[in-house]
Amino acid sequence: MGNGLSEQPSFLSNIPFFQSFHIAILGLDSAGKTTVLYRLQFNEFVNTVPTKGFNAEKVKVSLGGHRTVTFHFWDVGGQEKLRPLWKSYTRCTDGIIFVVDSVDAERMEEAKTELHKIAKTSDNQGVPLLVVANKQDLRHSLGLAEIEKLLALKELGPATPWHLQPACAIIGEGLRDGLDKLHDMIMKRRKVLRQQRKKR
Repeated sequence: MGNGLSEQPSFLSNIPFFQSFHIAILGLDSAGKTTVLYRLQFNEFVNTVPTKGFNAEKVKVSLGGHRTVTFHFWDVGGQEKLRPLWKSYTRCTDGIIFVVDSVDAERMEEAKTELHKIAKTSDNQGVPLLVVANKQDLRHSLGLAEIEKLLALKELGPATPWHLQPACAIIGEGLRDGLDKLHDMIMKRRKVLRQQRKKR
């Protein structure tokens, strides 16, 4: 099996290594994961129903600096009974997008538990994490500093690069900026992994 670092899911093998990224979209139910996915794919709001399993989409995204990047997004249902499945979608992943509902202060503790659980599994050590603070357009949404504290992002430790992005998935605000940051973190990590392999 090796250490899992160089293994890519087989469907990626015919795509140039650097152009394609496998991203899992996770978060509690009703956080807005599927809205994020379809906003990125169609650049429009798609009215969604709770995800029972997962949605998989290949999306070409234009990032800053005239880069077009292909992301393979796996948006996995967030209901409690589906969460044990998350780890099978994060294996060999290049990055994780974790979506939180900025208005739902009562469930931040639950979101924090799930986020830390997934970030700390051995398969995900060092996998870049984009936390999307969704629904920032709503009046009672929590501020970023508060969300960072409630999710204890600083406790993830130096091994996990992360970025907290304010967003409104319904209109798409903040999503491209977040993906830009995620892409940068992924490229930085790949560079480090390449250097480590050379040293062996």
